[in-house]
Amino acid sequence: MYLTIRHDTSYRYEATVHYSIQQLRLTPASGAAQIVRRWSIDAPGKLDATFDAYGNVLHTLVINKPHSEIRLQVSGEVDTIPLVDGLLRDAAGPIPLEHFTCATRLTEADAAIRELAASVPSLASSARLIELSEQIVQRVKYRPGITEVTSTAAQALALGNGVCQDHAHLMLACCRARGIPARYVSGYIEPGDLSAMEASAAAPHGASHAWVDVWLDGKGWISIDVTHAAFASEIYCRLAVARDYEAAAPVRGRRIGGLEEQLKVSVTVSAQMPQ
Repeated sequence: MYLTIRHDTSYRYEATVHYSIQQLRLTPASGAAQIVRRWSIDAPGKLDATFDAYGNVLHTLVINKPHSEIRLQVSGEVDTIPLVDGLLRDAAGPIPLEHFTCATRLTEADAAIRELAASVPSLASSARLIELSEQIVQRVKYRPGITEVTSTAAQALALGNGVCQDHAHLMLACCRARGIPARYVSGYIEPGDLSAMEASAAAPHGASHAWVDVWLDGKGWISIDVTHAAFASEIYCRLAVARDYEAAAPVRGRRIGGLEEQLKVSVTVSAQMPQ
């Protein structure tokens, strides 16, 4: 699949901001699931590029003069590669697998999560992982506006509502509670091939999205979209991986001044079959 992606983000502040620093994980890398043909980020200042500990492309934007808004424009083209039952052909990666069995603040398992994790007898196969995903979306209905980016997996489960980030965190918490390595994936989805009900979990013209990779011994990383209880496929573009949202967030930053902010995000993802 050939994906064309446009991602616009704007921050407008109630008062003048005197200093801000933004970390951007908005650049995909070529790998087993995709080949990046073109990618660019337009920002109001110099972007310093490096890689984070997980191997994600990381840009840092520092603005040290007074400003009242920040606009980021991302665009690119990516060839995606079909996966068989979500299996990535990448190696384990630069981080030891044991790192992905450790809980984080957002993925700490409480009694309810451990009970959910035990609802599927074994997680040793791809089919069982899909079964657990189905259990998660039955227990946590897709409903925007209920949880925050700071909400934990336990909070989302207790509320019974959440979004793709919460579904991903719950899957991570369940897998880690059973000693299975699992990592958070941020990226984009093109919803054209989804059913009407499934598409309601994404923006009408594409969306920022979150899913998971789960490590199965003897196979490797299995990429699963928990929100749709399905394997990731060629309609997905991967941006970053980490232990949870906090370490893989597309944009994170700090500022001095500004008071209240207004955030606007627009994402469009269009797909076409290769010629």
